[in-house]
Amino acid sequence: MFTALATAFRTPDLRKKIFIVLGLIAIYRLGAMVPTPGVDYTSVQKCLNLVQDNSLYGLINLFSGGALLQISVFALGIMPYITASIILQLLVVVIPRLEALKKEGQSGQAKITQYTRYLTLALAILQSTTILTLAREPGRLFQGCNEQLIPNQSLPVILAMIVVLTTGCMIIMWFGEIITEKGIGNGMSLLIFVSIIATMPGQFANVFTSSGPLILTGVVVIGLLVVAAVVFVEQAQRRIPVQYAKRMVGSRQYGGASTYIPLKVNMAGVIPVIFAASLLYIPQLIVQLTGSQDEWAQWISQNLTTGTEPLYLVCYFFLIIFFCYFYVTITFDPVEVADNMKKYGGFVPGIRAGRPTAEYLSYVLSRLTFPGSLYLAVIAIIPFIAFGGLGLGQSFLFGGTSLLIIVGVGLDFVKQLESQLQQRSYEGFLDK
Repeated sequence: MFTALATAFRTPDLRKKIFIVLGLIAIYRLGAMVPTPGVDYTSVQKCLNLVQDNSLYGLINLFSGGALLQISVFALGIMPYITASIILQLLVVVIPRLEALKKEGQSGQAKITQYTRYLTLALAILQSTTILTLAREPGRLFQGCNEQLIPNQSLPVILAMIVVLTTGCMIIMWFGEIITEKGIGNGMSLLIFVSIIATMPGQFANVFTSSGPLILTGVVVIGLLVVAAVVFVEQAQRRIPVQYAKRMVGSRQYGGASTYIPLKVNMAGVIPVIFAASLLYIPQLIVQLTGSQDEWAQWISQNLTTGTEPLYLVCYFFLIIFFCYFYVTITFDPVEVADNMKKYGGFVPGIRAGRPTAEYLSYVLSRLTFPGSLYLAVIAIIPFIAFGGLGLGQSFLFGGTSLLIIVGVGLDFVKQLESQLQQRSYEGFLDK
């Protein structure tokens, strides 16, 4: 990887792309540290020190690189865009108009992207309003901290804060699109990657300070083992051979080539883990918003809060498996793939084109999804169990979700960088 980076810096156009990525990431991290106008920064820091081990906003705060609890300009992070993208993917399956747009190719995808932006704006307004509603009352955003986070709660100030937070979210979305278009890699994924990486040095330092070097060594060993497992499985795929029949168009012959359909063991990526964690987060959020001390609220606090309770882990495990099958079903359509193959004269050797091919692809996909879902569930809960055994609980977010994102984005970035380097090597050879 380091050799590829060194070679890329010696290539003028790739060096320009890398500088674009680094520059936007630097601005993104700067905005994550700048407090929103109207927020008492000193009070926020006091509350953060008081509830630093509380994992209630762990997943969302993880994706914002710690900016959410800072109530900074970029507090919303990339989460509204991720949520909007997932919602649009689900709606494409159930709304014929969106499904037709998806089949139109690049023009239809551009319209879906525009709808995603509009939905991101609406979600950003909703989430910023929710955060400020919690922050206005002491003890609501940070349980147990009675500091006044927003001293001036007049309507103009609150509206200005909503505008700032919403604008920050839209700027982050713009950064991601620029990185994708003019940089290297997927912009949204890289921003999430940077957000996670940014919090880890502080977490390692906290573990070293609170638990000592022996526990820190155990954490690093567990992390490396999980990374190795993730890399191994993320690279695994089942290649379905595809043969294209020869066709004569005028005096030219087309087809006759052999290729394959790569079906990954983990077709769903990290989305099922995010879905499961978000669903289990809802009961905690209800307890916090209501402030109830009834038996049901205490039961939720005892069984669905820290992530180390047996009930939480069991629910987390089976929800990941369920969402893995669900997400793969809506993102990969064997019938559509089989129809496209038949349209261009392609077939799987030994399988008839059309419906038999779709049934075969569905069969293979279901066989792959089962081990893939088990892999995701195990990778997601192992850090909870291991770090809980080390006495860290959920205060250390170097967990399955983080590792899946880090490894996945890292591998994708390296592949794209090497692909562009190879392309330029061929171009240089042809020029010579």
